[in-house]
Amino acid sequence: MSAPIIGFIGAGNMATSLIGGMLQQNIKPAQIVASDRTPEQCERLSKQFGIRTSADNAVLAAECDVLLLAVKPQVMQAVCRALPGERKPGQLIISIAAGINCTSLESWLGNGSAIVRCMPNTPSLRRQGVSGLFANASVSDTQKQQAESILSAVGISLWLEQEELIDAVTAVSGSGPAYFFYMMEAMTDAGERLGLPRETAERLTLFTALGAADMAVHSDVDAAELRRRVCSPGGTTEQAINSFTRDDLPAIVDRAMQAAATRAAEMTKELA
Repeated sequence: MSAPIIGFIGAGNMATSLIGGMLQQNIKPAQIVASDRTPEQCERLSKQFGIRTSADNAVLAAECDVLLLAVKPQVMQAVCRALPGERKPGQLIISIAAGINCTSLESWLGNGSAIVRCMPNTPSLRRQGVSGLFANASVSDTQKQQAESILSAVGISLWLEQEELIDAVTAVSGSGPAYFFYMMEAMTDAGERLGLPRETAERLTLFTALGAADMAVHSDVDAAELRRRVCSPGGTTEQAINSFTRDDLPAIVDRAMQAAATRAAEMTKELA
């Protein structure tokens, strides 16, 4: 069997990250082709990765075994409807656009299209991402493996049994990096108010976050137990945690994530 041709419609940051990760996993540049409405973006990708580019989405789609749709949600319908109705047999379509469900994609691309919908996050740009994936009924086991292999080039991939859970993935991991960035901002500001130089407070915060995440990922106990192990009775950490508890931090986080999930569901209806 010949090596699959993988095409990208849209060549922004996420597509660039995926292409770079795939090339590090022994995918050959000749297997990848990309298009973008900005010619300069195509030229940049061609020079950076040695891949082919195309100015015509329809021509690109006709030759690809796997087609990744990496355009903004607001233009997805127009992009899909402009593609030819007859595409390569067995073609897998992967959408990384937020708020566009499989029902909408099937109506724009044709019933029977094999579609994987996924929600990656921005740490994918550092090969540290996590993606939630959902496959419609037309996706074969082999195609699921293809999709997982592509998304795993920039992190880890987790399959969902229900498409509606994509909204929860959006709230947890899709939007999640911003929550941690916000916490980092607050800790840096607080450290500066305690008298530390701004740069020192920032580096202490960033590397503490990095170390804590690494410990949590590689630990055999959950985050709650790790927190308890740091909190010596009557110590400094316990006082900080008690302050968070009095302000009901868990409820604050829950309301924020509910708001994110609700907005994700609203976007799906708006963009249908």
